[in-house]
Amino acid sequence: MELLTVKDLMVPLDEYATVSQDATLYDAVFALEKAQKEIDLDRYKYLHRAVLVYDKAGKIVGKVSQLDILRALEPKYQEMGTPESISRAGFSPSFLQSMLDQYSLLADPFTELCSKSARLIIKDFMYTPTQGEYVEYDAALNVAVHQLVMGHHQSLLVTDGDEIVGILRLCDVFKHIFQTVKTCDI
Repeated sequence: MELLTVKDLMVPLDEYATVSQDATLYDAVFALEKAQKEIDLDRYKYLHRAVLVYDKAGKIVGKVSQLDILRALEPKYQEMGTPESISRAGFSPSFLQSMLDQYSLLADPFTELCSKSARLIIKDFMYTPTQGEYVEYDAALNVAVHQLVMGHHQSLLVTDGDEIVGILRLCDVFKHIFQTVKTCDI
């Protein structure tokens, strides 16, 4: 049996949406749209859902997910603590609704998003990956699966030494495992 590695399923960096940390949210939206239009749908069945962020030296230093963008549109979310601690606390729907009302969250019309997004700078709301969100490109797939599961990550940054060379997305790993399970004899 052939040993599958991270590089077999990763999306190379040059095929993924990227922006400078000094770019605006507006720029990131267009970078994501461009990458989605150019994606090889024969190889990747899922569109990109994040944007990787590079610094002045061209090194990847963070990423911006769909949730990061939604949180950035309402600065008051920062006043409530980390989203992970709030979501895992198991609050009732009525309590969550009271937070929406109390903090006047997302009270501005969505039609104002254009002007707001033009002012939001990526480095102010990007996510900086932790040590457990990097995986070596030649690592066996089971190593990456373990990191994805234990960290509840949607993706891992793929490295070749100190260089980030791509991204391993949970959706691609799941698709491969799903296809493998379908071929099993029962």
